[in-house]
Amino acid sequence: MSNDYTDVRQHILDTGRSIILGKGFSAVGLNEILATAQVPKGSFYHYFKSKEIFGEALVESYVSDYLAHVDALLQPDGSVAARRLMRYWDSWMATDESQGAQCNCLVVKLSGEVSDMSEAMRVALLRGTDLIIERLGDCLLEGVADGSLRGEFDAHHTALTLYEMWLGAALLSKLRRDRSALDAAMISTLKRLNLSGRLAA
Repeated sequence: MSNDYTDVRQHILDTGRSIILGKGFSAVGLNEILATAQVPKGSFYHYFKSKEIFGEALVESYVSDYLAHVDALLQPDGSVAARRLMRYWDSWMATDESQGAQCNCLVVKLSGEVSDMSEAMRVALLRGTDLIIERLGDCLLEGVADGSLRGEFDAHHTALTLYEMWLGAALLSKLRRDRSALDAAMISTLKRLNLSGRLAA
């Protein structure tokens, strides 16, 4: 596959991601994406056979980027696992347009919207969230092993519960237009992990 093919395809995906982040998937037409990307409609169908296939590729693209973001936060770097885990939750608190904030927002924005609209997009989102939870569970196990997390943990269940809580908090933060739900999620996370205070990043 040529670099030109890959570059144009990714350019369409990146443009679509930026627009859909603000408006949602169903509210955005192909014409708006293509006009912004300055790509002819015929060229779009060379890369994607339909808007649904484009949507599936969009989900897979940002999940891949987000997993790289998660890996960068959680990978061993000489600090204890609990500190690395808290870096991940701190990234949810970001108020700027960082990679982490954008990806969290896209998960919240698309999950409810596309689950009944596109089975392929639903499965791609589910697969991505499962991989995130798996990484969090692995980091929890590392924390128990290095002593930075105390107590007995069912790593997968704890990771699942925490991720579900933060996903719900992110949705509430959009409804309330403030960070109160995220602040509450942080307090609950520290309590669930038996951490007396926030670990420094």
